[in-house]
Amino acid sequence: MPTVHSTPSASELGSSERERVCVIGAGCSGITAAKVLHERGLAFDCFELSDRVGGNWVWGNSNGVSAAYKSLHINTSRSRMEFSDFPMPANLPNFARHDQVAAYFDAYVDHFGFRDRITFNTGVEHVHPLPGGGFEVRLSNAETRRYGSVIVANGHHWDPRMPEPAFPGVEGFTGEQIHSHDYTDEQQLTGKRIVVLGMGNSAMDICTDASYHAAETYLSHRRGVHIIPKYVFGKPFDEIGAHEKIPSRVRWGVARVVMRAATGPMSRYGLQEPDHKFAQAHPTVSSRILDRLAHGDVVPKPNIQRFDGDSVVFTDGTRVAADLVIYCTGYKISFPFFDAGFLDPSGDNEIRLYQRMFHPTVPGLYFIGLVQPLGAVMPIAERQSELAADHLQGLHALPERAAMDAEIDHHRKAITKRYVASKRHTIQVDFVDYMRALRRERDAGARRRTTAQAAAHRVGA
Repeated sequence: MPTVHSTPSASELGSSERERVCVIGAGCSGITAAKVLHERGLAFDCFELSDRVGGNWVWGNSNGVSAAYKSLHINTSRSRMEFSDFPMPANLPNFARHDQVAAYFDAYVDHFGFRDRITFNTGVEHVHPLPGGGFEVRLSNAETRRYGSVIVANGHHWDPRMPEPAFPGVEGFTGEQIHSHDYTDEQQLTGKRIVVLGMGNSAMDICTDASYHAAETYLSHRRGVHIIPKYVFGKPFDEIGAHEKIPSRVRWGVARVVMRAATGPMSRYGLQEPDHKFAQAHPTVSSRILDRLAHGDVVPKPNIQRFDGDSVVFTDGTRVAADLVIYCTGYKISFPFFDAGFLDPSGDNEIRLYQRMFHPTVPGLYFIGLVQPLGAVMPIAERQSELAADHLQGLHALPERAAMDAEIDHHRKAITKRYVASKRHTIQVDFVDYMRALRRERDAGARRRTTAQAAAHRVGA
């Protein structure tokens, strides 16, 4: 009979503790997990550092770690990010603003009736796996509880990653330096000479804001990217060919042709040409930045070479005086409530999880939303949560350890082959492909459980 990695049997925990689940975080992934557990009748506690749900979509969040800014809008269309059983209001724009999204999450919690299961203004300070199974969880109020399972849904856009290594002369720079995480509104830009470093979505938004409020705006970039407009042929770009039955090679082949027709080469806007094909890096979505570049309100520059007093010197030898440099250089994947090295011994954002959500050696430890999708995370978190709940209820069985390791290794090789080498791509998934993989894993896990039960019955007979 094959070995089955099932839910923990923690003899040292009481029966109520063994059956109870700790959910860390009440952002979009945490409330999704909580909703599924609530519907299934599973006992759980959800802890949220803030005074409300919504995580990064709450501008001015009291938790001090969320990174919304005043001009933030979704980069995936409303129809592609909404939950399957709770549509976003039809009166919202296709690309809704942060407060509209946060209100949607609030309505989701109240509609399904589990707000009383969330403990607000309470963080999780430490999670310790117990030798016999289960977990000891210490809270920010100094209380310690025990759980049979833990669902980690604290997000991965809160621990800023600064340029590595630091640029020469940076310590002597007389201007201000911040990470995009610290950007909140346009008042920080007004009248200043701004250099934005990066080519991701935050960099595009901040550059666009600066082009209207700053004295000068420069966009510095190490490599080119494909910039995707939010609308193509009058439709949201992510609605084109987005179906699980369409193979990715066909889907992205068509998308590449469409993008070339929609934007033309990036060099037309003064940007470096990408050294990779469309969809081989996390998408940069902006309908506004190309307009600001075309009108000269944002001036493209190559990578920063060094700092010199109040000046930023670029690799092409040009320099500009700057009052503020904003680093849009991504985030570290951090879990401060786990012991150092527990998840990422290399310190390089390499998190080994089966199907991107199951810890292969610690039963009962699940991760929801720890992916960087080519698409929206909310439907992914919904499908992950259903799968985790199946496993908690004994409806799904994981394969043996060797098979889990093989799947993780295969995914890592596929990531390395497809995407540009970057620390942000260690958790990258293609939305459609991954949604299909989760559906197949749910079916396969149910078959493994049935096979194991039948084998156990034969042995017992």
